[in-house]
Amino acid sequence: MSGAYTHRPVLLEECIQGLAIRPDGVYVDGTLGRGGHSEEIVKRLTAGGRLICIDRDWQALEAGQVRLAPWAGQITFLHGNFADLAALLDGAGLEQVDGMLFDLGVSSPQLDDPERGFSYMADAPLDMRMDREDTLTAWTVVNQWPRQELRRVLSQYGEERYAAAIAAAIERAREQAPIQTTGQLVEIIRGALPAAALREKQHPAKRSFQGIRIAVNDELTAISRMLQAAVPRLRPGGRLAVISFHSLEDRIVKSELAAAAKGCDCPPSFPVCVCGKRPQVRLVSRKPILPSAQELEENPRARSAKLRLAEKLEG
Repeated sequence: MSGAYTHRPVLLEECIQGLAIRPDGVYVDGTLGRGGHSEEIVKRLTAGGRLICIDRDWQALEAGQVRLAPWAGQITFLHGNFADLAALLDGAGLEQVDGMLFDLGVSSPQLDDPERGFSYMADAPLDMRMDREDTLTAWTVVNQWPRQELRRVLSQYGEERYAAAIAAAIERAREQAPIQTTGQLVEIIRGALPAAALREKQHPAKRSFQGIRIAVNDELTAISRMLQAAVPRLRPGGRLAVISFHSLEDRIVKSELAAAAKGCDCPPSFPVCVCGKRPQVRLVSRKPILPSAQELEENPRARSAKLRLAEKLEG
């Protein structure tokens, strides 16, 4: 198994420092993925410490149980969506924890496994589900969602400026026959783009695939729900660390944490606060923490990563 784990987790040192781990504390890794962050957290726990590892993907949980076997007695593995964080913690009998980490990137094994349909670099069935027990797949989005909804997904989630042309091309193609594979979809996207767009450095299908993946997994709604659940479940002094990989994710994380740090949401015209909301967290750093030059050299996938940290205030 060791060969599979040469890939370094993103912003690892920054996350570990940011969590300020207490050896006897209880921590949550809400996105187990390859288990790299989890391993570094659990290494710092004494026998009284505990780690909860959550993932939507059974494959990640199974691989994590192998990788983290030396610490099995201190780890609880939970299958689920971090959007359901409150219910997952309730199920594990936990009211509050000392720290939580969420890495919002698609895990490398999902991207690298052609059969999962996440990659525009390999021909595979249109799937893109992080949790294979979910019913909605990329096939449904591509073949059955109305053209205007497709355009919205490509534009809003993929930040694709040629969303209208791509959505129209998808509609024309699927009227002839269903679009079955990622390879077919890539060719349709390529054919819809102007020559200038095809000369750009990044792959012509990158933005569209991002948009469809976010829609299939309802990723942005899940982030908001997770953050709103996470803050109340932290003990005073507990830390929340969130790594995002594109502007849509980071905007949500920044907004939710800013609201939790601000407390009062009364209109500025009110002379006194009537909502009674108090700040729940303090922002550990105003600006996001970015990967070092060395990390970017070693791991190009860290290029767009941003880490935001917040600390729970006394009630």
